[in-house]
Amino acid sequence: MSLKKAYEQKFEAQLKEWNAEIEKLKTKAGKAKAEAHIAYHENIEKIKEKKEVVQKKLADLRAAGEDAWEDLRAGVEKAWKNFEEAVKSAMNQFK
Repeated sequence: MSLKKAYEQKFEAQLKEWNAEIEKLKTKAGKAKAEAHIAYHENIEKIKEKKEVVQKKLADLRAAGEDAWEDLRAGVEKAWKNFEEAVKSAMNQFK
């Protein structure tokens, strides 16, 4: 397996885990009182935006050739870190 493929699989697996956490947040949002409900949805929208960026970067990475993917790696990692921080922040805020 190439390093590029291993890198893609690592992020795909983590993305599945974060998607499960986002679904848990959505469930909690549905059960929350009005003020908390608004806060949940605001956080979920922020997470969705960051997730879209991550998915775009991963698509670019997948499309890149073996020689070019390293150039995209920093952008993927930055987008990933932003997404991860948003998910963790929302999870901590609504424990």
